[in-house]
Amino acid sequence: MKRDTSLTRLVHLLLIYSGALAFGLVAHWMQFPLPWMIGALVFSSTVRMAELPLRVPGQTRQIGQVLVATSVGLSFTPEAVGAMVSLLIPMVGAAVLTIGLGFVVAAFLMRLTRVDVITAVLASIPMGPVESANLAVKHNVLPGPVVFAQTLRILLLVVLIPPAIVAIDGTVKDPVAALSRMDWTVSGALLLAATGVIGALAARVVRLANPFFVGSLGGAAFAAALSLPITAYPYPLLVLAQVFLGVWLGAVFDRDLLRRARGFIPGALAASLFLIALCIAMGLVLTWVTDQTWQVMLLATAPGSVTEMALTAKILEDGLAIVTAFHVVRIFIILPFANSIIEFTVFVATRWGAR
Repeated sequence: MKRDTSLTRLVHLLLIYSGALAFGLVAHWMQFPLPWMIGALVFSSTVRMAELPLRVPGQTRQIGQVLVATSVGLSFTPEAVGAMVSLLIPMVGAAVLTIGLGFVVAAFLMRLTRVDVITAVLASIPMGPVESANLAVKHNVLPGPVVFAQTLRILLLVVLIPPAIVAIDGTVKDPVAALSRMDWTVSGALLLAATGVIGALAARVVRLANPFFVGSLGGAAFAAALSLPITAYPYPLLVLAQVFLGVWLGAVFDRDLLRRARGFIPGALAASLFLIALCIAMGLVLTWVTDQTWQVMLLATAPGSVTEMALTAKILEDGLAIVTAFHVVRIFIILPFANSIIEFTVFVATRWGAR
């Protein structure tokens, strides 16, 4: 019986990832940026919306994050780190301003949907579905609408921002080429993976948010800054990482989630697009302030999806380290203080009778 169960799970996984790869191949043929991720996302969300089973090990997301984060960490050369130091104030300012924009969007969402202020703030400030759901439970509000809004915003960012920027940029003839033509060696790729795993484990020990991305990125960036002999991975590994992450993201967006957030959906969609538009405006202003390209600043100020924005910068071959640094700074400002932000929201709302 146990052997049959294991065989069934194996067949299930093979079917899931075969379907994800097939959709990715179509997206690749259509020359989408991040084709394997977007294809896998569309496939897995379609499976879940059809209420078919989709069971994948949670470790696949962690593997995907480690592979992508360490690939991004390669860009943190001594020269890149030096360039980022001069942008520290804009990075912190963008993170703080994103919180402020989140409150503006929360007020907008409250007027559209009549939800309570805690739900609106948790749904609007980019802090990730898991973290926001945990805070929703802690503060006695329903987590379903919060998870839906956070997931919807990430989905919109992944599907809309990379293709739009690459299309408007117009200089990228083959979106896959920048990822597939990286030089690599077996020893260099293994050392890169080792730095990522060590960084992820260290981040888990000290309980950092999103340890498999942030920790892996830190480990690889440290190695790159020290000029250790690390190299990129062979391209099939990055394809695997995109598929793992795409399947996981699409699997979250199922019909049950839609049922729990039924009356909330139009407002959440409008609020997500509003926040993305506000962050685009912020990015355009920062283009003038920082003297960086508009592509880099729009990717750097996107409200979430650090993995996808970093990969898009890699496709454009422009500002990868800067884009990643902006997102990491925002993560380290928002997530450690997320509970304090909600408690402040409760205090102000109670004081003004708007709870």
